Amino acid sequence: MRFRLPVVTFALIASIAACSKSDPVAKGANAVTALPLPANQAAPSPAGAPPENETAPATSAAPPTAAPIPPALQGRWGLTPADCTAPLVNAKGLLVINANELRFYESRGVPLNDVQSGPQALNGHFDFRGEGRSWTRYEALKRNGDKLTRTETNPAASYTYAKC
Repeated sequence: MRFRLPVVTFALIASIAACSKSDPVAKGANAVTALPLPANQAAPSPAGAPPENETAPATSAAPPTAAPIPPALQGRWGLTPADCTAPLVNAKGLLVINANELRFYESRGVPLNDVQSGPQALNGHFDFRGEGRSWTRYEALKRNGDKLTRTETNPAASYTYAKC
């Protein structure tokens, strides 16, 4: 009985410490910003819906058709400087973009065939998979120098990354 109180106290302190860790998202990252869109592309609605209230492309048993991602967007991008230097297990704000996908901490997104791109921008629907789930989300990426702004819908949010 004497050892029970310290164990309970330790468990309580450990759970409070685990919940108090700061989020890797930058303080101003939830500010939705308007991004320039490639030519002939309508803008999303103010509520963050895809252009012209379109719905996400229907998914089928066939794998999605991947569109190439522009080379200017490819590479490693971090929400914080630590995302670029920390081991992958701790780099929760790291975004790795290659020619065929967006890779986040625990999910991957493949562009669908409605994705449009320019030399420094990309927008459209992505087929995501991660943590045993799958979903489709509208994403817009825009590079400006060594910064990348990623805007998503459902819920609407905007994140600014720095080139690693």
